[in-house]
Amino acid sequence: MLKRKNISPLRIAEDDDPMSVVGNLFDVAMVFAVALMVALVARYNMTEMFSQEDFTMVKNPGKENMEIITKEGQRISRYTPGEDQSRSAGAKGRRVGVAYELENGEIIYVPE
Repeated sequence: MLKRKNISPLRIAEDDDPMSVVGNLFDVAMVFAVALMVALVARYNMTEMFSQEDFTMVKNPGKENMEIITKEGQRISRYTPGEDQSRSAGAKGRRVGVAYELENGEIIYVPE
């Protein structure tokens, strides 16, 4: 008597390729990297970087590590004001007031 194996039509042949695991890990890493980038952009409200509009953003206003980020067209520039930069440029100045931005986007200048 011949014994016949029970072959189910729903059974899928297993892949014996050991490199298939590496391909799956690469896919998982790519999905994780994209998700991380989207989360960082959403967390730091940096969606303006991807728009076509020009903008200026001030990080840490009024502090020593303040930065001014400006986007004009496709060019993004970053300026960090400091004492050494003003000396090298030969420009001297003094603080004349403070500007505040309200929640509705209006900017108020208060002279000192």
